[in-house]
Amino acid sequence: MAYWLMKSEPDELSINGLKKLGEARWDGVRNYQARNFLRAMAVGDEFFFYHSSCPEPGIAGIGKIIKAAYPDPTALEPESHYFDAKASADKNPWSAIDVAHVQAFPKVLGLGYLKQQAALVELPLVQKGSRLSVMPVTAEQWAAVLTLR
Repeated sequence: MAYWLMKSEPDELSINGLKKLGEARWDGVRNYQARNFLRAMAVGDEFFFYHSSCPEPGIAGIGKIIKAAYPDPTALEPESHYFDAKASADKNPWSAIDVAHVQAFPKVLGLGYLKQQAALVELPLVQKGSRLSVMPVTAEQWAAVLTLR
């Protein structure tokens, strides 16, 4: 099993929103490196659910991959914010996955707090200039975050 961190704006999908839904499609990733990470995910992999672009950015809980990468349908929907005019049914460069809720943390582990943790200095999230919405997490980093809950 591999571990990941995925970012979502809470007004689009939050950890509590995922909890209510039970499962959801994770789509709209429009960065090639982040997309490649999505494509590397396997059913059963777990991820930290990170709330971004909000008053309290941070890790809010845990989710699980329940369906491996497939073509992102939002790329083909003209009314979607994630529409890509260059995409077609035969040639869609973007991917989506399906995820399920595992756990919401009692409190969000804020970015500032995460940056203070010596065990997380190599976590891409806390490194200057890292803005990817999907990134790998090592088993050691995963365990370190779990001790902070």
